[in-house]
Amino acid sequence: MQSTLSGIPLFQLYGENQAWPGTDLLHCESIPARSRLHHWEIKPHQHAELFQLLYVQRGQAEVEIEGVRSAIGEAAIQVVPPLTVHGFRFSADIQGHVLTFGTALVAALEQRLGAPLGVLAKAACYPLGKDRLRLRSLVDTLQQEYQGNAPGRAALLEALVTALMVWISRCQQRGQAPRNRDERDRQLLGQYLRLVEAHYREHLSVEDFAARLKIPSLQLNQLCRALCGQSALQVVHQRLLLEAQRNLAYTRMSIGQLSDSLGFSDPTYFARFFKRLSGQTAKGYRRSVQPG
Repeated sequence: MQSTLSGIPLFQLYGENQAWPGTDLLHCESIPARSRLHHWEIKPHQHAELFQLLYVQRGQAEVEIEGVRSAIGEAAIQVVPPLTVHGFRFSADIQGHVLTFGTALVAALEQRLGAPLGVLAKAACYPLGKDRLRLRSLVDTLQQEYQGNAPGRAALLEALVTALMVWISRCQQRGQAPRNRDERDRQLLGQYLRLVEAHYREHLSVEDFAARLKIPSLQLNQLCRALCGQSALQVVHQRLLLEAQRNLAYTRMSIGQLSDSLGFSDPTYFARFFKRLSGQTAKGYRRSVQPG
C-alpha cells in the first residue's frame, strides 16, 4: 500500500501489499470473504490501474463514490473505474462477488468486442431487474471456473467476462449520457491499450505509439499517468512482464525461447528486465509457481 498526495489510500487490491495474485488477468472473490474481516466495511480508497465490478446478489450495500453515498437494496452491479475513490459498507447477510481486473484484460475484451468499453469509464450502478437470475448463474459459473483448473479455463473465464460486459454495456446504452472530456480520455486510453496488446512484443517507442494515436507523446504519458498511475512505457513493460510470468508458469519454454518470443534482443537483457520489474529472477519465479 502507498498513499496519494491527498492522503487517500492507493491499494493494489483491497489494501493488500502483495502483487497481483497469480497470473490470471482476473481476480474474483465473494463479498463476505473480504468484508467480514473488516467488520463489513471497506473504507474509502482507490486503485491505480484496476477496474472493479461489485455484484450484489442479495443484502444491503452502502456505496461511497467520490464522497457521494448511495444505497443498493436490490440485485445490482456497481462499476468502479481506476482511481475512483470508493468505499463500501455491507449488511451481515450480504451475498455477491467482487470482480477485479487490470488494463490487459480490458484491452483483450475491447479487441474481442471491436469497440472501447465505455461502460468502464464512469462509476455507475446497474440494477439487474428481470435479468437477476440469468446474471446470478453467469457470475456463479465464473466464480466456480475461477476457483478450478479445468482445461480451457482461461478461455471460458474471458468468455464469461465478455458476456457480463455486453450486458452492462447494453444497460448503459439504454440510458446513454452525453460524452464528456473524461470519457473521451478513457476511450483514448482504450485505444492505446489495444495497440499495446497488439504490438507489445515489438518494443515500439512511446513516440511510435503516440504517432499511431495521432497525439503527442507527452499527452499519452499524461493520460496514462492520470488513468493508470503509470507512464505509457510502464504500461508496455507491465504487459511484457505479465506475458513472461504466464509463460513461466504454464509452459516449459526455456528462458532463451521466452526471450525471443517476447522480442528481446538477447536473453541477458530479458533476465535483467524481468528481475528489475518483478524483484526475482525468471528461474526463481518459475520455481515459485510451478510445483515439484
